[in-house]
Amino acid sequence: MFNVQKRSAPKELVQYAHEQISMIINNARGVHFVMLCSTDGFELTSVHKRGQYNNSKLAAVSSSILAMVTAFTKEIQLTGCQSITLDAENGKAILTAVSAQHHPMIIIALTDKDILLGQVLYMLKCATNAIITEDSAIAIN
Repeated sequence: MFNVQKRSAPKELVQYAHEQISMIINNARGVHFVMLCSTDGFELTSVHKRGQYNNSKLAAVSSSILAMVTAFTKEIQLTGCQSITLDAENGKAILTAVSAQHHPMIIIALTDKDILLGQVLYMLKCATNAIITEDSAIAIN
């Protein structure tokens, strides 16, 4: 699940992850911000179409939310929580774990209210799997 490790990842992994999150924002209608951060709450990279956010605060708060959710799911004996969707009156926030063995991360996506949620979740899952695979490949080399 969510493992806290060091704040950085290799440049080539961050660049690869940036390409993956760029595909999400470019191909899913209604997604206007996607950020990749470390599990200890530091921004690694982000892409946006609109909106100004304090990325460092957003990364830190997201990390804290995931820590609380991890404690909650452990308490209710659920395992393997991979994403959280927050549904508000004016949009959605989706936090997704990137459970890479060497460099675990979090993807945060901010969207409009009326999105095709299944499409966005699928694209996040594809990006997550690609980043995990790349993390393993970089570790081997």
